[in-house]
Amino acid sequence: MTVQQPNSFRTGPDERGHFGLYGGRFVAETLMPLILELEQAYAEAKNDPLFCKQMDGYLKDYVGRPSPLYFAERLSAHLHGAKVYFKREDLNHTGAHKVNNVLGQILLARRMGKPRVIAETGAGMHGVATATMCAKFGLECIVYMGVVDVERQKPNVLRMRALGAEVRPVESGSKTLKDAMNEALRDWVTNVSNTFYCIGTVAGPHPYPMMVRDFQSVIGNETREQMLAAEGRLPDSLIACIGGGSNAMGLFHPFLDDAQVEIYGVEAAGHGLASGLHAASIAGGRPGVLHGNRTYLLMDEDGQINEAHSISAGLDYPGIGPEHAWLNDIKRVKYLSATDEEALAAFQLCSRLEGIIPALEPAHALARVMDLAPQKPADHLMVLNLSGRGDKDLASVADYLERRGG
Repeated sequence: MTVQQPNSFRTGPDERGHFGLYGGRFVAETLMPLILELEQAYAEAKNDPLFCKQMDGYLKDYVGRPSPLYFAERLSAHLHGAKVYFKREDLNHTGAHKVNNVLGQILLARRMGKPRVIAETGAGMHGVATATMCAKFGLECIVYMGVVDVERQKPNVLRMRALGAEVRPVESGSKTLKDAMNEALRDWVTNVSNTFYCIGTVAGPHPYPMMVRDFQSVIGNETREQMLAAEGRLPDSLIACIGGGSNAMGLFHPFLDDAQVEIYGVEAAGHGLASGLHAASIAGGRPGVLHGNRTYLLMDEDGQINEAHSISAGLDYPGIGPEHAWLNDIKRVKYLSATDEEALAAFQLCSRLEGIIPALEPAHALARVMDLAPQKPADHLMVLNLSGRGDKDLASVADYLERRGG
């Protein structure tokens, strides 16, 4: 077993892209030269002051960072416990955290001279962010999206097309995020010379989990500064939803070595863990290999990937980022889950108490805040990563409530 460097949870992965037993590079031979080229280009870019200055400039002037750290006063009063803060990633340009990572990858694509960009998307927010950045920098953009998600995320499909991207619906498998990622990988193998694959989460072959985490760590770095300014100390706990887990890793990573900070990740439990209709890879899965990395996956007895289910298109994935798998095993992060019903209740509560309509993804984390906050003292500082806004989900919520008769 590969061991991380001593006395820190923040130094991984190792040179082969492993976090303990997880991660690595399980890719077709055709892709290995591209992966190595990308790894080298990223290593050079992150040590290039000009690249970093460019990145910081666009984050400030185009994305709108820093995003606010907002004290949710009415929600905190309602829960009678911890002081709950929201890290407002929903206020970024394009409406979610995805843009932080996409900006970095698109600047890297330009640096590498790749004029064509492909991406996969579930909830559509990564697709919108990729289409946005490709429009800004004049690159061709193709987004793969399962037909189920095309239907339930129509506003985002329209946004991508308005931005000049070609959206390619995927008909195979469960017709959701996993299948969109399969098609994107097939495209990449076919178009190796001119194409950059912009992955939307902390999964895939090394260096993607590390690279996406690094770009998203702006969330946790800002939270640290903002909480010190607001309260004079670090938060006591952090909580975020987990699909692949980039919004969570972005918040968590800068705090992993602060032993006093409790950290919670929340997976999608769908219709309940016992139902089999869920997307909770840690709670209901086991280690295996998918999409270029080894991690916890939802699999049957023969090792075939099970279909994931969640009311949230962005959490509807049968795996989790490899660094999360490692953090679970070493027990640095506690992974919980929330059902569709619980997420919906949290979605409604947040909308009505705070005037903020959250995406269904962070509503899963908010559902656990509703349990955890009342157990904490009044001076406990809890930060929820509000990773996206909920206008994309209003049709799904209305449809769900209509079918439920509520």
